[in-house]
Amino acid sequence: MAQYQVTIDSEILQHLFVRDDGLARLVEQVVNQILEAQLTEQLKAAPYERTPDRQGYRNGHREKLLKTRVGELTLLVPRLRSGHFSTDLFERYQRSEQALLLAMIEMVINGVSTRKVRAIVEELCGTEFSRSTVSELCKRLDLVVHEWNERSLAHQEYPFLLVDALVLRVRKDGRVRLCSALIATGINREGYREILGLMIGDSESEASWSEFFGRLKARGLHGVDLVVSDDHKGLVKAVETHFQGATWQRCQTHFVRNILDACPKSLQRELHGRLRLIFDAPDLATARRLMDDVIRDYVQRAPKAIERLEAGFEDAMAVMALPERYRKRLRTTNGVERLNQEIRRRERVIRIFPNEESALRLIGAVLIEIDEAWTTGHRYFDMTEYWEWRKASVKRVKAAEDAKRSQVA
Repeated sequence: MAQYQVTIDSEILQHLFVRDDGLARLVEQVVNQILEAQLTEQLKAAPYERTPDRQGYRNGHREKLLKTRVGELTLLVPRLRSGHFSTDLFERYQRSEQALLLAMIEMVINGVSTRKVRAIVEELCGTEFSRSTVSELCKRLDLVVHEWNERSLAHQEYPFLLVDALVLRVRKDGRVRLCSALIATGINREGYREILGLMIGDSESEASWSEFFGRLKARGLHGVDLVVSDDHKGLVKAVETHFQGATWQRCQTHFVRNILDACPKSLQRELHGRLRLIFDAPDLATARRLMDDVIRDYVQRAPKAIERLEAGFEDAMAVMALPERYRKRLRTTNGVERLNQEIRRRERVIRIFPNEESALRLIGAVLIEIDEAWTTGHRYFDMTEYWEWRKASVKRVKAAEDAKRSQVA
């Protein structure tokens, strides 16, 4: 991802604390400097710079008003003598902003908005807005989200799949109902993270997870070797149905919480420290020995917690089969939960979505922006060691099967 150096005027910084529009002026100055830097990249030349690599010449600016949650920004969009200045800044920035604003406008139109939402909408849009205009904007953004959420996944293998769910409150049939945003992220063959898809459903329902996984596979998802998730009811069964041959890794963070929930409060801190030693063990044999010690020390004082530890240990330690460098990031769904935090930042303004379409639109717009940052950013894993390990594992399995067949013969 491109990085830009910006300079902030001291006067602008002072306005940040004494003027109502201080934050807007600060953002305005930063964005205008980014636009100028992008133009320099496109032309391959700074203003007045003489270079044989120059691809064109500047021709002033045009003003563009951009309404955001921090206020109205006056942006100076560069012009060229010939050609067109290209930037995806407005499109990428506005997608999640538009989705949030459209959700708030729908709440106002439907008469279910809070005072805070009405105040924001009136500040950004005034008191009058056309239903047809809102509908057209929704359709336009829905198309972007739909195309992203239905794109082909067939061109890549995704050996690591991480799935999680985010509980939402959505207005439906005149009532506020709970539902979930099911989100899948994958790590592809080259080691880059991607957000693979999103679906609004029931996180405790096997049918919802099965439908979600079915959609991903219909788009070409293949090569899954490890699935990481919490122990949602129905999810594990759906994993077993759709990803036969893959290993399920139970999220260790959720597993620890589950164990501690069954432990007397007076022992929770002490037991938490002992559990961390188990999950940080260098190998499975050491982890089992440490678990046996914990069972011995706590079986009388926290029997329900120990019962949960014994029942879930193997699934929570599945990641130990992988080379060590991959274990830490694949033993939890914490990476997916960071996505949830980004979604929650916008969702807190809405609190209750006016409909499912609005939820899908906003969450999809947020995920698209994060996905673009991931796929153009740093590699998440160097996969060389994994593929060498995988190749050796396949050889070992084949040798064992051949030996078994020869014994039978």
